[in-house]
Amino acid sequence: VFNWKSAALFLGTGAGLLLYFRSEKERVEKLREEKSKETVKAYGKPKIGGPFNLINAENGQRFDSTKELSGKFYMVYFGFTHCPDICPEELDKMAEVVDMAKEKKEPLVPVFITCDPRRDSEEIVKEYVKDFHPDMIGLTGDQDEIRKVAKSFRVYVSSPPSVEEGEDYLVDHSIFFYLMDPDGKFVDCYAKDTTAEEVASSYEKYYKEYYNNQKK
Repeated sequence: VFNWKSAALFLGTGAGLLLYFRSEKERVEKLREEKSKETVKAYGKPKIGGPFNLINAENGQRFDSTKELSGKFYMVYFGFTHCPDICPEELDKMAEVVDMAKEKKEPLVPVFITCDPRRDSEEIVKEYVKDFHPDMIGLTGDQDEIRKVAKSFRVYVSSPPSVEEGEDYLVDHSIFFYLMDPDGKFVDCYAKDTTAEEVASSYEKYYKEYYNNQKK
């Protein structure tokens, strides 16, 4: 039997339930989002990079990343000096990012590691990196050392197994910038299609986030 009192009670109860379910849904979604963030923080970043000890092309001395780069944000690129176009383009882009970061007083160290040590001597790498940025560090080493570092960064490298002296060849390799934090931990990587502006913007976010967390 319909009456206004029961109708009002029904509507009031229905509205109350609707508000309750809506509130509960928001609470569950918020909890799920927080758990998701915790999971990403703990497990979301792959194990990329790590300490490396190579030869600094600038002075021929051993370059220990744990000493030379400790306390600094740095960006690593693997390439080779005989690369006709992609490596120069990417290193030009890296130089732009470094300059943009410097303008905002958010220093970033650019690091070039050759993946063709057979041809890339210290002198060649030294002259090569000068063409891109005065702050760029050029590193080389023997085949085993380079292979080990490339593997730690999960960089794919493929070159002809045997070539004649003076024979020209190309090296196939991954094309990424690897951003590392002042603790030597992997932060992010940027593919070839990422613009300098996008990389710089991303870096600015990570830079501020890192140092804001240091204040807590």
